[in-house]
Amino acid sequence: MTAESQLALVLLSAAFLSGCADTTPANQAVEAEVPEYFLLRPETERAFGYSHAVKIGDDIKISGAVSMDDTGTPTAVGDLEQQMKNAYADLDKVLQHYGYTFDDVVAENIFTTDMARFLEVSSYRNSIYTKQFPTGSWLEVKGLALPELMIEIELEAHRSK
Repeated sequence: MTAESQLALVLLSAAFLSGCADTTPANQAVEAEVPEYFLLRPETERAFGYSHAVKIGDDIKISGAVSMDDTGTPTAVGDLEQQMKNAYADLDKVLQHYGYTFDDVVAENIFTTDMARFLEVSSYRNSIYTKQFPTGSWLEVKGLALPELMIEIELEAHRSK
């Protein structure tokens, strides 16, 4: 191997190794991710024992939204389509609280007591998800938290830095 080849090999090795070094200053602390909880209807959520959402880092987990007023009374009883629209309106409020939109949603799980009817009105989601649809599941269930409720929608959102 010539001296020039050896020099080139040394320079390449040094360049590679310098790219692999830890560039975090020794005195820089790693920032802890503290959960940030949000209550949409504080009295109702405390009575039922849950938080509507929690944000950790860039991720948000939103509990199932249903069609209810601020006192926890179901609304749009018997009307699955309106209950769905009301649930999405509440989910939008939670996302906005954190500065997110439906474009940031990565998972959506829908629980309904009437899958056939949900499938008839599910195209409403096209107005919610205008860029892409999230992953998720649609499940028909025997019942939800209150007998008047016909649909519950939970979300997970993420925003990359």
